Amino acid sequence: MEILGILNVTPDSFSDGGRWASAEEALARGRQLAVDGATIIDVGGESTRPGATPITSDEEWDRIGPVVEGLIADGLTVSVDTYHAETARRAIAAGVPIINDVTGGRIEPEIHTVVAGSEAQYVLQHSRGGAVTTNDTAVYDSIIDDVAREMSVAIEKAVATGIDESRLILDPGLGFSKVGEQDWDVLAGLDRLMAMLPGRWLIGHSRKRLLSSVSDDRDFATALVTSHLVGRVWGVRVHDAKSNAAALTVARRFHG
Repeated sequence: MEILGILNVTPDSFSDGGRWASAEEALARGRQLAVDGATIIDVGGESTRPGATPITSDEEWDRIGPVVEGLIADGLTVSVDTYHAETARRAIAAGVPIINDVTGGRIEPEIHTVVAGSEAQYVLQHSRGGAVTTNDTAVYDSIIDDVAREMSVAIEKAVATGIDESRLILDPGLGFSKVGEQDWDVLAGLDRLMAMLPGRWLIGHSRKRLLSSVSDDRDFATALVTSHLVGRVWGVRVHDAKSNAAALTVARRFHG
């Protein structure tokens, strides 16, 4: 299972905004994530938390470009968290092999064309509304069926532009257009969702609001969820690589 270490080069991300704002701080953090067990460093320059201020692709690349190039020069595998087509183009040109789009191409559909013209893999996440997360879109008749249907449409659009399905990584979008027990409903129904949409799956549960209902220590709760995902999904996207790498090791040893 891949461990994507979250590296937010932002002033306003919900958990660690501003902590790695300079290129030097971000590079040091990315290197530490790798030491702690992250197999991929997921670099983002724009917060998508509720109420965050959108930025342009130029602003985004100014934030993340030196970090991405530095980590690649170190020999680390990097993914870039963006919905901007131009940022994706620059990242791929710099040698990034994975584009992580929280909108699934809804905001800038041309990102599909950019990815299709490369060999990069594409994380297609479920969400609704704008690029910034919103709670008023979290209305479902049957959350697993609705998420599967909406993701299926997004997959069809991505494939129609030339992205082979083998390059897709699917993400149900915990915390995106989902509130309260809905995130737990997605996790409880994950096997059914994955059966409806076979492929590689990435789960981004780290420090999300749903975990506060089970523990005051969200990193601890994150690692617990990770331990239940081992052998079921392609990867997890987490802030604390060390505890999740330990959870992965324990789960593998426990199950032989």
